[in-house]
Amino acid sequence: MALDETTVREIASLARLHITDAEMEKYRSDLSNILDLVAQMENHDTSGIKPMTHPLDAVLRFRTDEVTENDQRSKFQALAPNSENGLYLVPKVID
Repeated sequence: MALDETTVREIASLARLHITDAEMEKYRSDLSNILDLVAQMENHDTSGIKPMTHPLDAVLRFRTDEVTENDQRSKFQALAPNSENGLYLVPKVID
């Protein structure tokens, strides 16, 4: 699928990219090649292929849920300018 310069400029505008006239032909060619590849991929039957979340059969290793640090809330709140009942008090910024 060959793209014209107007379409490439519109795509660049949507992507918030500034493309110079010198770069135009490269971007036009690259985007056209990408769309050609997508068109080729659409022609293949993928009805029997299971969707995957990762290309490798990697499994997440779960760690045990255990406390690794002591509670230091009172230490941190002592450094705060203003706190009450375990909460940090801040100035009201929205009326």
